[in-house]
Amino acid sequence: MQLKEKQIALLRGINVGKAKRVAMADLRKLLEGFGWSEVKTLLNSGNAVYSAPGVDPATAGAMIEKGIAEELGVTARVVVITAEELEKAAEENPYRDEPALDPSRLLLGVLVDPADKKKLEPMLAEDWGPDHFAVGTRVAYLWCEGGILESRLPAALGKALRDGVTSRNWATWQKLQAMVQS
Repeated sequence: MQLKEKQIALLRGINVGKAKRVAMADLRKLLEGFGWSEVKTLLNSGNAVYSAPGVDPATAGAMIEKGIAEELGVTARVVVITAEELEKAAEENPYRDEPALDPSRLLLGVLVDPADKKKLEPMLAEDWGPDHFAVGTRVAYLWCEGGILESRLPAALGKALRDGVTSRNWATWQKLQAMVQS
């Protein structure tokens, strides 16, 4: 399979607590039912890598959202990015070379619509104390010095973009990169 055919589906807000439960086996079956190949899931939080030649990522996201709702009875926003976007976000990560980088303290917020970067401009002007905020082509980078739960950044990002963003920590991002390469 060519790298350019690979896509990554990021499901927002599933399997958190007891609500919106989606088994990864069911997600894989759904994606395979679309005729997509080499479907793999990561963790239990709604990350899938697959090959869908000729399918636009936005179309794939809409298909997955509809399929999950109709077949699994769960509504969830789905953001689909290409393998190239996954790699570009990693390359643009301004914190990737920090020697003491704790991957659990770095969130990458993937924008549903890249044009929403404009909504983040006020956040770039704020002083976040020990935390840091940056924006790439399609991803917002949230370095949460005291941990994600202690930081004001995730809530501020959510307020600015509502359901127009889904986040993954740097460790998960790197695992998705490895899955794309395998």
